[in-house]
Amino acid sequence: MNPSPSNWLLSLMLLFVASEAGILVHKVDLLIYNDLQNGTFLTIHCKSKQDDLGVHLLAYRDYFEVKFRPNMFGTTLFYCSMQWDATRHWFDIYTSERDTCTYCSWNVRPDGPCLMESDKSKNSTTCYHWN
Repeated sequence: MNPSPSNWLLSLMLLFVASEAGILVHKVDLLIYNDLQNGTFLTIHCKSKQDDLGVHLLAYRDYFEVKFRPNMFGTTLFYCSMQWDATRHWFDIYTSERDTCTYCSWNVRPDGPCLMESDKSKNSTTCYHWN
């Protein structure tokens, strides 16, 4: 017995609604802090394949925040250019493959960004080198 096209359509619609409602995929709260040094401004420009989050100028210890739901295919990627003084770097600030946090707090430092994860199951700090 073959399922009817209307059953397939209904199944796809239910999957989409569940995904958009956050039933299948958790919401991510992503924060990016300027942790360079006092008096140094950080300019960030973050994007994904679908969204351009704009250019933001952050004073020392200031932050930029974005909330989103990763796609249900596990391919969500946000990348940012980060510039201060005469220095410019790029970094993949969120990848579904690497990041499992729902509250992802990044401290941008001269030698690379550090992820401070503080979820129910773990509290950890992981520092990365620039891309």
